[in-house]
Amino acid sequence: MAVDRPLAGRTMIMSGGSRGVGLEIAKRAAADGANITLIAKTDTPHPKLPGTIHTAAAELEEAGGTVLKYVGDIRIDVQVAEAVQHTNDRFGGIDIVVNNASAIDLSPTEEMSMKKYDLMQDINCRGSFLLSKLSIPALRQSAKAGRNPHILTLSPPINLNPKWAGASLAYTIAKYGMSLTTLGLAEELQKDGIGVNSLWPRTTIATAAVQNVLGGDATVANSRTPDIYADAAYAVLTSPAAGTTGNFFIDDEVLKAHGVNDFDKYRVVPGTAELQLDVFLDMGLSAVAD
Repeated sequence: MAVDRPLAGRTMIMSGGSRGVGLEIAKRAAADGANITLIAKTDTPHPKLPGTIHTAAAELEEAGGTVLKYVGDIRIDVQVAEAVQHTNDRFGGIDIVVNNASAIDLSPTEEMSMKKYDLMQDINCRGSFLLSKLSIPALRQSAKAGRNPHILTLSPPINLNPKWAGASLAYTIAKYGMSLTTLGLAEELQKDGIGVNSLWPRTTIATAAVQNVLGGDATVANSRTPDIYADAAYAVLTSPAAGTTGNFFIDDEVLKAHGVNDFDKYRVVPGTAELQLDVFLDMGLSAVAD
């Protein structure tokens, strides 16, 4: 019996992806036999963070993918353009763009250095805009070939509850800038049949960022694993692009719509009563029963 692998032979280009959520999303695509370009800076081990572009590529190849490693900086135009060109040359096009790279600093305004402000703007907002912009010609060709092209950005719904901007204005501006990229490109590219969406987790996800920035071991214990984000991203990326665009998806809502009812398997600690709601979300967990 043939196994359905909708991303087999499709080409994904991703910013970041050497660890965490991005790596898990790429591994889910690799399991189908996808081609994957990683644009990442981590060429040598980081003292505080696991993984490099090389260890990530090895995991993706082991999962079944074909990998192009591009050691580069999403903030540098010529490097991103070169990564896009190399992807086109190696794989014959681009079908999926995943804007995964992101910097985080939740400091209040008075304590925020402008260097860190610029870093978040350049990686989060500008980087998502740049990679998407440079990939548009290839995505249009993908649509013409019936290859179901998507842009997926890992950013939240734009929530105008002032508590979020009031708590961490610089980070909020940077993440909402990513979301505005989704909003604008979905409208701009709808006529081309390119799906443009954002995806955000309802709960914190057990990653190095959560461990180091959002509360350490206690928050990780009340988080879900990156698998839930990867499964939700796969569901979005395998949906018909022409009819799946302009959405700000929440991971468990996507999976519930695709028939998933057991969410306890995604908990870091199964059976725990409390899960930590992620930032930018006001709604609780009542919409999805574990």
